[in-house]
Amino acid sequence: MGRSQETFGKKEREKKKAKKRKEKEEAKLARKEEGKSSWDDMIAYVDENGMIVDTPPDPTAKKKIKAEDIVLGIPQKDESDEDPIRTGTVSFFNHDKGYGFIKDADNGDSMFVHINNVLEEIAEGNKVTFEVQPGLKGPEAAKVKVVR
Repeated sequence: MGRSQETFGKKEREKKKAKKRKEKEEAKLARKEEGKSSWDDMIAYVDENGMIVDTPPDPTAKKKIKAEDIVLGIPQKDESDEDPIRTGTVSFFNHDKGYGFIKDADNGDSMFVHINNVLEEIAEGNKVTFEVQPGLKGPEAAKVKVVR
Protein backbone atom coordinates (compact mmCIF):
# COMPACT_ATOMS: atom_id res chain seq x y z
CA MET A 1 0.00 0.00 0.00
CA GLY A 2 1.28 3.47 -0.88
CA ARG A 3 1.39 6.60 1.20
CA SER A 4 -1.06 9.45 0.84
CA GLN A 5 0.20 12.32 -1.32
CA GLU A 6 -1.16 14.87 1.14
CA THR A 7 1.31 15.67 3.88
CA PHE A 8 0.40 17.15 7.25
CA GLY A 9 1.64 20.64 6.15
CA LYS A 10 -0.49 20.57 2.98
CA LYS A 11 -3.57 19.58 4.96
CA GLU A 12 -3.03 22.41 7.46
CA ARG A 13 -2.59 24.99 4.68
CA GLU A 14 -5.79 23.83 3.00
CA LYS A 15 -7.65 24.05 6.33
CA LYS A 16 -6.39 27.63 6.86
CA LYS A 17 -7.39 28.68 3.32
CA ALA A 18 -10.86 27.18 3.75
CA LYS A 19 -11.28 28.89 7.13
CA LYS A 20 -10.19 32.24 5.68
CA ARG A 21 -12.62 31.90 2.74
CA LYS A 22 -15.44 31.08 5.17
CA GLU A 23 -14.65 34.09 7.40
CA LYS A 24 -14.51 36.37 4.37
CA GLU A 25 -17.89 35.12 3.14
CA GLU A 26 -19.43 35.62 6.61
CA ALA A 27 -18.09 39.19 6.78
CA LYS A 28 -19.54 39.89 3.32
CA LEU A 29 -22.96 38.61 4.38
CA ALA A 30 -22.82 40.66 7.60
CA ARG A 31 -22.14 43.82 5.60
CA LYS A 32 -25.06 43.07 3.29
CA GLU A 33 -27.41 42.53 6.26
CA GLU A 34 -26.28 45.81 7.81
CA GLY A 35 -27.54 47.59 4.69
CA LYS A 36 -24.62 49.96 4.45
CA SER A 37 -22.32 49.60 1.48
CA SER A 38 -18.64 50.32 1.66
CA TRP A 39 -19.03 52.93 -1.12
CA ASP A 40 -21.11 55.15 1.17
CA ASP A 41 -18.37 55.03 3.79
CA MET A 42 -15.75 56.19 1.30
CA ILE A 43 -17.48 59.36 0.01
CA ALA A 44 -16.09 62.61 1.38
CA TYR A 45 -16.89 66.24 0.60
CA VAL A 46 -14.92 69.47 0.87
CA ASP A 47 -16.67 72.39 2.56
CA GLU A 48 -16.21 76.12 1.83
CA ASN A 49 -13.25 76.30 4.24
CA GLY A 50 -11.39 73.46 2.53
CA MET A 51 -12.06 70.94 5.30
CA ILE A 52 -13.02 67.33 4.48
CA VAL A 53 -16.50 66.48 5.80
CA ASP A 54 -18.91 63.56 5.39
CA THR A 55 -22.04 65.65 4.72
CA PRO A 56 -22.78 66.93 1.22
CA PRO A 57 -22.71 70.72 0.64
CA ASP A 58 -25.90 72.76 0.67
CA PRO A 59 -26.85 73.47 -2.99
CA THR A 60 -28.66 76.70 -2.02
CA ALA A 61 -25.45 78.24 -0.65
CA LYS A 62 -23.70 77.96 -4.01
CA LYS A 63 -21.74 81.04 -5.21
CA LYS A 64 -21.43 82.10 -8.84
CA ILE A 65 -17.83 82.63 -10.00
CA LYS A 66 -16.85 83.97 -13.40
CA ALA A 67 -14.22 82.01 -15.30
CA GLU A 68 -12.27 85.24 -15.96
CA ASP A 69 -11.84 85.81 -12.20
CA ILE A 70 -9.93 82.55 -11.70
CA VAL A 71 -6.16 83.10 -11.67
CA LEU A 72 -4.09 80.15 -12.83
CA GLY A 73 -0.49 80.01 -11.66
CA ILE A 74 1.36 82.51 -9.53
CA PRO A 75 0.20 86.10 -9.96
CA GLN A 76 2.90 88.56 -11.02
CA LYS A 77 4.30 90.64 -8.18
CA ASP A 78 3.43 94.30 -8.55
CA GLU A 79 6.56 96.24 -7.66
CA SER A 80 5.20 99.65 -8.65
CA ASP A 81 4.61 100.71 -5.03
CA GLU A 82 8.09 99.63 -3.88
CA ASP A 83 11.05 101.99 -4.11
CA PRO A 84 13.65 100.25 -6.30
CA ILE A 85 16.55 101.98 -4.51
CA ARG A 86 17.22 100.60 -1.04
CA THR A 87 19.64 101.57 1.70
CA GLY A 88 21.80 99.41 3.90
CA THR A 89 25.13 98.88 5.61
CA VAL A 90 28.06 96.83 4.31
CA SER A 91 28.41 94.06 6.89
CA PHE A 92 31.28 92.21 5.16
CA PHE A 93 33.39 92.85 2.06
CA ASN A 94 36.51 90.97 0.90
CA HIS A 95 38.44 93.02 -1.69
CA ASP A 96 40.76 90.09 -2.54
CA LYS A 97 37.90 87.77 -3.51
CA GLY A 98 35.61 90.54 -4.80
CA TYR A 99 32.39 89.87 -2.91
CA GLY A 100 30.57 90.82 0.27
CA PHE A 101 27.24 91.27 1.98
CA ILE A 102 24.99 94.26 2.63
CA LYS A 103 22.45 94.30 5.46
CA ASP A 104 19.21 95.91 4.25
CA ALA A 105 18.04 98.77 6.51
CA ASP A 106 14.31 98.13 5.87
CA ASN A 107 13.92 94.43 6.55
CA GLY A 108 17.33 93.36 7.92
CA ASP A 109 17.99 90.84 5.14
CA SER A 110 21.58 90.13 4.17
CA MET A 111 22.10 90.72 0.44
CA PHE A 112 25.02 89.34 -1.61
CA VAL A 113 27.08 91.87 -3.59
CA HIS A 114 29.80 91.23 -6.20
CA ILE A 115 32.58 93.66 -7.09
CA ASN A 116 31.18 93.95 -10.65
CA ASN A 117 27.96 95.49 -9.25
CA VAL A 118 29.77 98.15 -7.19
CA LEU A 119 29.98 101.67 -8.70
CA GLU A 120 32.28 103.14 -6.02
CA GLU A 121 34.89 101.79 -3.61
CA ILE A 122 33.14 100.34 -0.52
CA ALA A 123 34.35 99.02 2.83
CA GLU A 124 32.81 97.36 5.88
CA GLY A 125 30.54 99.68 7.85
CA ASN A 126 29.76 102.01 4.90
CA LYS A 127 26.16 103.16 4.41
CA VAL A 128 25.20 102.40 0.82
CA THR A 129 22.29 102.61 -1.63
CA PHE A 130 21.60 99.71 -3.98
CA GLU A 131 19.03 98.05 -6.21
CA VAL A 132 17.94 94.42 -5.93
CA GLN A 133 18.23 92.08 -8.91
CA PRO A 134 17.82 88.32 -9.21
CA GLY A 135 21.09 86.40 -8.99
CA LEU A 136 22.17 82.78 -9.39
CA LYS A 137 21.40 81.79 -5.81
CA GLY A 138 18.84 84.46 -4.88
CA PRO A 139 18.57 88.24 -4.85
CA GLU A 140 21.76 90.30 -5.25
CA ALA A 141 22.62 93.95 -4.70
CA ALA A 142 23.39 95.95 -7.86
CA LYS A 143 24.42 99.57 -8.62
CA VAL A 144 25.93 99.93 -5.12
CA LYS A 145 26.93 103.52 -4.16
CA VAL A 146 28.26 104.93 -0.91
CA VAL A 147 25.93 107.44 0.86
CA ARG A 148 27.78 110.65 1.75
